[in-house]
Amino acid sequence: MGVKEFVKELWAEKRNRKKLEQLKDAKEKVRKALEGIKDVSSFELNPKQKKVSVTGYIEQDKLIKRLAHKTGKKVEPWPYVPYEVVPHPYAPGAYDKKAPPGYVKNVLDDPDAAPFARANSLEEKYSSALSDENPNHYNKKDY
Repeated sequence: MGVKEFVKELWAEKRNRKKLEQLKDAKEKVRKALEGIKDVSSFELNPKQKKVSVTGYIEQDKLIKRLAHKTGKKVEPWPYVPYEVVPHPYAPGAYDKKAPPGYVKNVLDDPDAAPFARANSLEEKYSSALSDENPNHYNKKDY
């Protein structure tokens, strides 16, 4: 092993150590900030997804403001929900390639973001007319 490779390994090792220290510091900041908020009953840190799941009796906007102030980092709500929750998960507005596996964008809160993710009235009429749950629903006047 030459001198060049040895120096290169030392720099890489130092860089990795520095990244780990920064990650630990960030996790510690978030943990301390959340422990200081009295309305938060529990939380779960997921550094791999850069996500914090918070449980408690606190408004979302209030929590976001406090976390942003105490940590000095950008804080935003998690934009993804499990794909079972969304009626049309593969509609153009809901499907996102950046989402983690099993998740899609939360389009139920913002209908303007994904107009095709919701069923329109005509679509609902046809699906309810052909439904097995209500066999007497079909009316010629409706269609």
